[in-house]
Amino acid sequence: MAPNSKPPVVKIMDYGKFKYEAAQKAKEARRNQANTVLKEVRFRLKIEAHDYTTKLKRAEGFLKAGDKVKAMILFRGREQSRPEQGVRLLRKFAEDVAEFGTVESNPTIDGRNMVMVVAPLKNKSEAKAEQNAVRDAKKQAARDAKAPGAPADPAAEAE
Repeated sequence: MAPNSKPPVVKIMDYGKFKYEAAQKAKEARRNQANTVLKEVRFRLKIEAHDYTTKLKRAEGFLKAGDKVKAMILFRGREQSRPEQGVRLLRKFAEDVAEFGTVESNPTIDGRNMVMVVAPLKNKSEAKAEQNAVRDAKKQAARDAKAPGAPADPAAEAE
């Protein structure tokens, strides 16, 4: 409604349709909302190279998806007297995932555990939008491949 115009202008609309469209917009906004989750990766101080790379790949996947990663080292027995080795391992982990995330909190000792949090470089909604775009592109490519007999050259079809 525009009451200040001469003559006043009013738009007549279907209120039920208006409410329905507003509800659909709210539903879409909720669907696209993304919550950042804190995922956890646990190490032991004496971890083998293959196990380390497996945990590293898992953490990279979490960071690519836009989740924070909590790297935790579990100390047992005499290992507790060597926290510098735990710091060294977590620093190595931070260097290896630097491509996907940044260290949010430096290594701290929490009882028998040493904890470090790594935050992703891109937030959850950006990562989700990127994944949706890749998925949609794959679907479109699959549909194009299934299209029956679509000629590549329209001139060839005319002859």
